[in-house]
Amino acid sequence: MVISKRNLLQAGVALAAAATLTGNAFAQDKTSIKVGVTSGPHAQIFEQVKKVAEKDGLKIQVIEFGDYVQPNAALSAGELDANSYQHRPYLDAQVKDRGYKISWAADTVNFPIGIYSKRIKALTELKQGARFGIPNDPTNGGRVLLLLQSLDLIKLKEGAGLKATPLDIVSNPKKLRFVELDAAQLPRSLDDMDASAINTNFALSAGLNPKTDSIALESAKNPYVNILVIRDEDKGKPWVKKLISAYQSEEIRKFIETQFKGSVITAF
Repeated sequence: MVISKRNLLQAGVALAAAATLTGNAFAQDKTSIKVGVTSGPHAQIFEQVKKVAEKDGLKIQVIEFGDYVQPNAALSAGELDANSYQHRPYLDAQVKDRGYKISWAADTVNFPIGIYSKRIKALTELKQGARFGIPNDPTNGGRVLLLLQSLDLIKLKEGAGLKATPLDIVSNPKKLRFVELDAAQLPRSLDDMDASAINTNFALSAGLNPKTDSIALESAKNPYVNILVIRDEDKGKPWVKKLISAYQSEEIRKFIETQFKGSVITAF
């Protein structure tokens, strides 16, 4: 039997196409994933999401992190399939600064940021030169400064926006001294600070209730809705749809409302 070069080429192309289709189908049929979260509410919620997703044939391994930097690095490196811990401004900053090929997949919850203190019971009690702890990452630090501006404690230069830093402060009547710390360390800073702004996930982990323990609380209507994040290459894959469906289910909505009693707000 004689096989022409043209037939061999066509056969090779067909085999390559079949292999590609098989590989894509295998990737799309993923039934087990790893999801990175920060400890506290995100981890608690995902333990419930895990149960809902398993009913739909998707097994989730929840991996906890103690900071905001590693979950995106791990996702970008392929060590995770998704993560759930950050808001969109933080993701946008990380993608711009580090070149990650990761992106939004779905909205999850909102954590209004609070101001806490062991020394005062109201912001009006802040003394001249008081030490004030804020997150050291650009988006959360800017978020706190915008909150303080809305409370008339400081004024930022025009256009400072979400990435404002203490250098953008143009008016500081109480001469507050801002101490920038890793967000996860801020609950522990309360012994040394006159006040600190603490992300709700870390506040809850430290036993602080935003509704009863904070001396000021950000409005729930803000641009800091938390999100599910995946690699760009995984957009549209069936397992992603199953993950989103599990998270945004009625079971999870009810769990969040019951468990956190208004300190964590669903955004779906």
